Amino acid sequence: MRMNDAALKYSLCTILLLLIAVDSFADNNDSTSTKITHMIGVDLRPGYLFPTHEFFKGSNQAGERINATLSGHLKYGFKFSNNTYLGKEYPHAIQGIGIAYNTFFNSSELGNPINVYLFQTSRIASITPHLSFDYEWNFGAAFGWKQYDEEKNPLNMVVGSKTNAYINLGFLLNWQITSNTNLRGGVGVTHYSNGNTSYPNSGVNTIGASIGVAHFFGNNTEKRSSNFPSQNHALHSCITYDLIVYGATRKKGVFPEDQSPMLVPGSFAIAGLNLNSLYHFSKYFRAGISLDLQYDESANIGKHIANTYIPSDPDEIRFYRPPFREQFSAGLSLRGEIVMPIFSINLGIGKNFLCKGDDTNSFYQTFVLKTHITDNIFLHTGYQLYRFKDPNNLMIGLGYRFNAK
Repeated sequence: MRMNDAALKYSLCTILLLLIAVDSFADNNDSTSTKITHMIGVDLRPGYLFPTHEFFKGSNQAGERINATLSGHLKYGFKFSNNTYLGKEYPHAIQGIGIAYNTFFNSSELGNPINVYLFQTSRIASITPHLSFDYEWNFGAAFGWKQYDEEKNPLNMVVGSKTNAYINLGFLLNWQITSNTNLRGGVGVTHYSNGNTSYPNSGVNTIGASIGVAHFFGNNTEKRSSNFPSQNHALHSCITYDLIVYGATRKKGVFPEDQSPMLVPGSFAIAGLNLNSLYHFSKYFRAGISLDLQYDESANIGKHIANTYIPSDPDEIRFYRPPFREQFSAGLSLRGEIVMPIFSINLGIGKNFLCKGDDTNSFYQTFVLKTHITDNIFLHTGYQLYRFKDPNNLMIGLGYRFNAK
């Protein structure tokens, strides 16, 4: 498998599976789910790029700082009508698909990526009858990056694949200027990464503004006084248990003593299991603790180099297989989950308590999108970080919910 094939296949498969799950959920959960209100939206998002690498600080072919970005977005979305169950329970939730064109004002070294993503937006609180405070998340893939190349693009030690995961979270003021047209503006943060499916993978992070217009077709009437969350529709308190099995592959770099870093040839397998125990505070929010088990075939291999000397050619480096206990970890994490139609966003922060070696003895953070196929079965797509900054691995799998209400 070539270096950037893995990230491309992960991205295409993930987007396809999520779209299938969206259609399946609507069919399985509401016999009148075809009664929807359509939306078309456009956004313009200027932003600031965090200089997390010397490449952004001026160590590039142009010899200039790269600290600005601009993207234009076209989105199609829909909301469930008020005469459906989901429309009554979640009157402000809009979900759909978007496409965006990006520039970082250095197309020769970074390219001008195209984002394809799923999004969901809803209300946090009403401010006035026509003004509300909303959030929006985007989750998808960005295609068309100029990746690192030893000969053609040697200074770009940030982006190692033509395709990268795209994650965005924004907070917006939503002004209803007519019955079917809204003006939206706010701020958001964005992260691009390939989840270590190829190297280098320093990640690209931005923060910026957003201004846009959304136009609805059909009946867009709703109770503007409702806030998020609505206590009138809260679920009875209960605990559910989500069992998730996931897998992925990743690339691995090692740092031999007194030697330059080396990228190990080939890819390494990752397998994991999570058990989320979540208390339902309302129909919109649940939180709890998760038991997280993971096996990483690449963990701690840098301490088990079999060569008597470090070769200059990475293809010649060999390893002894580390003991299982150095590649397996078990941790506990605190989880919070925002629940909406079709999707749930699950965020976690935890610490491995059963581990051995620097590669697993760490705090970790997770960002997970759960896409509901039925009341009990969901797709699990996510991303794990170590130490709040080090990309670790993707997580793509299936989940089953026990005691679903």
